[in-house]
Amino acid sequence: MLRIIVSLPLTVGFDIEGVLHMRLASGPEYSEVDLTASTEELNALADAVEMGVGLLSSTPSPDSHDLAGVEVRASSGPGVLLRLDSERQILMISGDVASRTVFAENLRDMASTEDGGHLHIDYFPRHFYLAEGSLPLVVNSPHGGMPTC
Repeated sequence: MLRIIVSLPLTVGFDIEGVLHMRLASGPEYSEVDLTASTEELNALADAVEMGVGLLSSTPSPDSHDLAGVEVRASSGPGVLLRLDSERQILMISGDVASRTVFAENLRDMASTEDGGHLHIDYFPRHFYLAEGSLPLVVNSPHGGMPTC
């Protein structure tokens, strides 16, 4: 299993820079990205996705599998592509304006979901904003686990 755990204390501008902690654990049978961040951090990531530019970097812990960061780039698409640049140990997010806008809104919605939970973002044929080949993404609510009834 490929798991990325992210917390992003950031400052936001045209380029995003800040302190970022990620942990990456992997296995051959399944790939998934697991994103955990505060409300402010998810909103900052959403801003970067919507703008189509940003680099969130970290200082990996010694003897860890931490990622070096997340990079957001605009592309012609179609769709948003989530992939791992394994050489640089960077989670790459790229896509066209319309698809990035939808993805950014999903991040903002999860940031504002006050009763907890998580959002699974998985590619399937004819997905309306994800590109084929995207890693599955789980975005965790900054307000905790699953909602209670």
